[in-house]
Amino acid sequence: MPEALIPLRQTWPDALVRRYREAGYWRGETFPAFLRERAQRLGSRTAVVGGEQRWSYAQLWERAETAAAGFLALGLVPGDRVVVQLGNVPAFYSVVFGLFRAGLVPVYALPAHRITEIGHFMRKSQAAAYVALRSYENYDYRLLARELQAQAEAGELPHLRQAVIVGGDAGEFADFDAFAPNPALLPTEDPDPQSVAFLQISGGSTGLSKLIPRTHDDYIYSFRASNEICGIGEDSVYMVALPAAHNFPMSSPGAMGAFYAGATVVLSPSPSPETTFALIERERVTDLGLVPPLALLWAQAAESTKHDLSSLRVLQVGGAKLTTEAARRVVAGLKCRLQQVFGMAEGLVNYTRLDDADEIVLNTQGRPISPDDEVLIVDDQGRSVPEGQPGYLLTRGPYTIRGYHNDDAANARSFTDDGFYRTGDVVLRTPEGYLNVQGRAHDHINRAGEKISAEEVEDHLLANPQVFDVAVVSIPDEYLGERICAFVIPRAGEARPRGPALKAWMRERGVAAYKIPDQIVFVDAFETTAVGKTSRKELRARLREDFLKAQPAQG
Repeated sequence: MPEALIPLRQTWPDALVRRYREAGYWRGETFPAFLRERAQRLGSRTAVVGGEQRWSYAQLWERAETAAAGFLALGLVPGDRVVVQLGNVPAFYSVVFGLFRAGLVPVYALPAHRITEIGHFMRKSQAAAYVALRSYENYDYRLLARELQAQAEAGELPHLRQAVIVGGDAGEFADFDAFAPNPALLPTEDPDPQSVAFLQISGGSTGLSKLIPRTHDDYIYSFRASNEICGIGEDSVYMVALPAAHNFPMSSPGAMGAFYAGATVVLSPSPSPETTFALIERERVTDLGLVPPLALLWAQAAESTKHDLSSLRVLQVGGAKLTTEAARRVVAGLKCRLQQVFGMAEGLVNYTRLDDADEIVLNTQGRPISPDDEVLIVDDQGRSVPEGQPGYLLTRGPYTIRGYHNDDAANARSFTDDGFYRTGDVVLRTPEGYLNVQGRAHDHINRAGEKISAEEVEDHLLANPQVFDVAVVSIPDEYLGERICAFVIPRAGEARPRGPALKAWMRERGVAAYKIPDQIVFVDAFETTAVGKTSRKELRARLREDFLKAQPAQG
């Protein structure tokens, strides 16, 4: 018998619950309820476009109902957790809303994740099912499903009961495309608005990603309020160019905000200008979000494109800091309104406003969504820093979590006794309340918007028999923002490893491709203190500094 499920909870103190409800932030809304209402009211209006598929709101809801019945017919029961690994296809939304409708809890994974990450999510969430596309970006996810099935048979994933394949030959697994409507199986009531709707994944500063429980009430508030700030309405056409499961294109205001507004969501299979520019012209896209490296690439490509991009109203840039000069280049190249976004899957989101002066848009990463977003900027001792001085960002509010799921150690590290979340970001605040991001407090690499733990990459490399020790650092990169550089001490007496071989070895371990070091530098030793100890944080900082001084790079 598998161990009992650890309850999914996200709880605010009673006084704050009353405050957030009285302020109108939490309205008792749920995901299935709002989509049902849009389907009834908007019916034939286009909800989502992807590839050759165009679904109306009525069709999206019908597909969600069919998905819900299909999941329940497999023996899943309300409250079960389901890891979802789908790319930018319309089925992503029929699956997710189908899970909401069935009372099941999605656990979002990215297409790039492999067995290391997916197995971790399955174990940590105690997931009962895994849902994936038959293939995406030339990868057959049935291979991953088989690895998970083998782990389940070995007793490593005791809760896993089903694997479901979407969009093609399902092989030995359940076929999502064969699901049939069965209203008798569906719950008669919507979920509790204060219940956990889904588990998002963190960018985690140490080890593998943590699981972030988000409730219906808190998450819907975040994108409803984002719609007001970002000007999203029924006439908007929002493009999802980044992976659909990312928090940024999901809720800032993202696809969920677009659905809430009754707008149209356009899915791009790739964020490249070659793919997206044609879609922007064809679908008259008005709004979208990108990470800084892509925004710069788009700005450059826009100068010579033959596609009509005049429908673009707002380009949001987030996921990593957009420098002032880069912001100028983006505005000059794309000739639409720039909106800087700084947020996190754990909650707090900041935006520059659409009517802000250019100086604010170019030089800051925005201010919080809510009047009840509490922001503290503190020093190493937890004391507030003087206004205008950089410090560590702490926050709490009506859509910022109070704890991770099933991770006591991370909760002790990441939350104060009075409920403030330690974001790990270093910021300074302007007199107008806008934040300027200075960097990260932890050993955390932000590669093209993907936040990667230096410690996790080190752990993988240390498992290689040719590696004695390793330190992983971030190196500035004009295109990626930061790239991953691993300093490796080879093991004595072993054949000296080669950089490409170590990268290939990591891939064979089933690690997401974006975590593979971009550069590997071999060194003979790391400096230590007189007693033979060294702080990993200080070591990484010193290696990074020495490396930058010694350009051109090795490896």
